[in-house]
Parts: sequence; C-alpha cells; structure tokens
Amino acid sequence: MLRVLLARWTVLVPLLAVVALAATWGRSLPGAAVTVVVVALVGAVLSAVHHAEVVALRVGEPFGSLVLAVAVTVIEVALILTLMTQGGDKAASLARDTVFAAAMITCNGIFGLCLLVGALRRRVAVFNAEGTGAALATVATLATLSLVLPTFTTSKPGPEFSPAQLAFAAVASLALYGLFVMVQTVRHPDDFLPVEADGVVTGDEHAEAPSGRAALAALALLLVALICVVGLAKVVSPAVESAVESAGLPPSAVGVVIALLVLLPETIAAVRAARRDQVQIGLNLALGSAMASIGLTIPAIAVASIWLDGPLVLGLGATQMVLLALTVVVGGLTIVPGRATLLQGGVHLAVFAAFVGLAASP
Repeated sequence: MLRVLLARWTVLVPLLAVVALAATWGRSLPGAAVTVVVVALVGAVLSAVHHAEVVALRVGEPFGSLVLAVAVTVIEVALILTLMTQGGDKAASLARDTVFAAAMITCNGIFGLCLLVGALRRRVAVFNAEGTGAALATVATLATLSLVLPTFTTSKPGPEFSPAQLAFAAVASLALYGLFVMVQTVRHPDDFLPVEADGVVTGDEHAEAPSGRAALAALALLLVALICVVGLAKVVSPAVESAVESAGLPPSAVGVVIALLVLLPETIAAVRAARRDQVQIGLNLALGSAMASIGLTIPAIAVASIWLDGPLVLGLGATQMVLLALTVVVGGLTIVPGRATLLQGGVHLAVFAAFVGLAASP
C-alpha cells in the first residue's frame, strides 16, 4: 500500500508543479505565492530524484549516472540562454558565474558530501580511482580551456574570447565531453562502477530493474519534473534577487542560489547512492554534472553568441581561479588512493564553504 501511495505521489507532484509553473510564469508574485512555488519546487526535486533512480535501475551503471546529469544540464543551458537573451549587458557574465558555481557545487559540495556519508557508514569511503581520476582530469581541462584562458588571452580586451578562440573552446569542450562519455559507457565502463572495500567491482544486485514501460514513464516524468525545477527556480529568482539586494550581497550570489536549487536533484541522488555504499555512483554524478555543465554550456553559448548582443565574459577572476586550482589539487590528492576518510570529505566541504562565503562577500 505504501509503495502504491508513493508511486501516485511521484506522478502527481510533477503534474501539480506544471500547474504551478503555468500559473506563475512571467508574473510578479506576492509572498504567499512565493511560498507555494517553493513548496512545488521542493516537490519537483524529490520527484525528479525518484524517477531518475528508476531510469538508472533500468539502464544500469554507468549509464544511469549520465541520465540525471545530462538532463539537468541541458535544461540548465536552456535557462542560461533564456536569461541572457533577456538580460542584455547585465547578463554578460551569467554563463561564467553559473558554470563556475555548478563546478564548485558539484566538485566540492556534492563530492564532499558523498565522501562524508560513505566514510560515516563504513569508516572509509571506497571508489574507483581510475574512473574518478579520469573524470576530474577532464573537468580540470574543460574549466581551464573555457574559464581560465579568457582572462589571459590578448586578442580581445577584457576576460573575453575572440570569435575564433570561442569557436575552438566550444569544439574542444564538446569533443572532450563526447570522448569521456564514450570511454565511460563503451570502452572502460568498469572504471565507473561501484567497488567494495576489497576492490571488487560490484553492481546494484539488490534492486530489481523496472520494466521498459515503467522506465519510459519514469523518463517522461523525470523530464517534466526537471523542467519544473528550472522553471520554478526562474520564477522565484526575482524574489531571490530582491532578498539578495536587501541583504547587501553581490549580484553573483543570485547565480549561486539558483545553481543550488537546480542541482538539488543531483545532490539528493548522489547522497542516497553514498548511503547505499555506492560512493562511486555519487562521484559519477558530481563530476559528470560538472563536466556536462561546461562541455554543453560553452558550445551552446558559442552558437548563441552569433545573435546575442553585448559582451560575453567567460574569464574567471583571481579569487575564482584560486578556488578552482585548490579544487583540482585537493581532488587529485583525494582520488589517488581510491579511498577516503572523513577528513577528505571535510576538506572538500571546507572549500565549498569558502566558495559560498566569498560569493556572499567577495
């Protein structure tokens, strides 16, 4: 009976979120309506996590980890493009701020939470160093090519790429992301599967795979829920902007809040995987989301720049580059042994806390 009620709840909530999104889109909301939208947003997040796990059980790992990461990122890119077309010069750094925030949230926040939960459960969190190291190396390369180099190039003034440089960054990002997906799913999928403490590769033997029909229904509901997550996040963004302005915080803090909302489904799914002793799946979600955020956003922005007016600021500032470098170094040292304790999880969460603090007070 409980399972039936849960199934009905996960179907009903995305539909209610659609109604809430349709009723509030493009409108100025009073305080009570904002509360209703936030409740619908949380419900859509929880529903998205449930349906993503159903699809993941059907397709298996490592394909399952790609489902939620790619779905969220594609919709996130659409949201960025929508805001950029409406924001004009004020949105010049929107893509950079959003992508960097996503990278810090995933590579430190979600990554650290997975290690912390895994270590709390079994004293030591174990994962596959080969696959996780390859993922971090790809994220570091994508971030450097797309977000660090624009600060130092001289063909165009300011932290911007010239059209030729932007085209190269877009092609390189898309090629690297496609190559990683091919390696993860075709050439070396075992490198991205969960491992036990003795290093033996394991699958998810305890969960029964749903039928194909159930998986397709879950996929459709997942997409609906994710669209509602991003759409409702945009609906509440004016209230967030007002709150940020009233608190005297910088405008970039808005991007951090919106990124946190959009990445909630992946955060919950990753932590739940870590609680099931599948830390590797959580790390796949974290690094895969960071990779997809850069590898798909930069090509989309490059194409959109053909008709977008105004500057496109991609280069990171000095503080952001220090945080990115620290993330890569700490992440590399964490991954090399293939096992982590509470300390490593705490270190990553400390870097994430520094990012949040500096976003609020640069």
